Amino acid sequence: MTSTTTAATQFATSADGTSIAYEVTGEGPALVLADGALCSRAMGPSRGLTSALAQQFRVFSYDRRHRGESGPGASPYSTEREVEDLAAVIDAAGGIAHIFGASSGAVLALEAARVGVPMDRLALYEAPFIVDDTHPGNDPQLAARLETLVSEGRRGEAVKTFLRTVGAPAPVVAMMRILPVWKKLTDVAHTLPYDVALVAEHRQGRPLPEGYYDAVTPETLVLAGAKSPEYMRNAQAAIAETVPTARLEVLPKQTHMIKAKVVAPVLVDFLTA
Repeated sequence: MTSTTTAATQFATSADGTSIAYEVTGEGPALVLADGALCSRAMGPSRGLTSALAQQFRVFSYDRRHRGESGPGASPYSTEREVEDLAAVIDAAGGIAHIFGASSGAVLALEAARVGVPMDRLALYEAPFIVDDTHPGNDPQLAARLETLVSEGRRGEAVKTFLRTVGAPAPVVAMMRILPVWKKLTDVAHTLPYDVALVAEHRQGRPLPEGYYDAVTPETLVLAGAKSPEYMRNAQAAIAETVPTARLEVLPKQTHMIKAKVVAPVLVDFLTA
């Protein structure tokens, strides 16, 4: 894997040749941020987290493949390719780093740890699993449905379908459609099938397979918001029970939407202890 530099944006080359864009801010131990669905360096929690963490860490924020300035993929999408992308950024960080994954980015980080990608400590914020009967499981064909909508040019409908699936209230989705952010969301609608495919196996209302995360060796912090839905909190508890080195922390008054001023101090405490 190689890296080159263009202005403030740098590029790591993934195993299949895909160019992965990232930027580095701050000084200290390397910390890589892995975003969730519809997010990139320019949109989502990365900017706020980077600002809050840059005094303690050398923060690597990156665009997952086919988002922002990263390439669309030199081979067909798969979870394995995304894991290789994350590994390429870690390689650019010096070969090992702390990892913070949010939402589907938490699932990606967990999978990378499970297959042995080098990392120091691992922090996860609400991997969006459904592991019990407190919430209906997703349609197994959801990724295919979203891909069809995008291929038909119905990007807005794809985003709407995804947001409603993950629990966004209909009035909120309707309001978003008239705001400037809607175009930014529809611009990355083609990546929604990727995120759905990444998490689909563990969004069917079934317990996590026994031993699935036994190979996750980094010390792990699993974070949940106290105001998040019951199924989400239950899923984080299940992850913390399944990952051998994990512990769970529930953040008062928090939801699935990350607030840097709340999450950053928790990460600092965990990663510097």
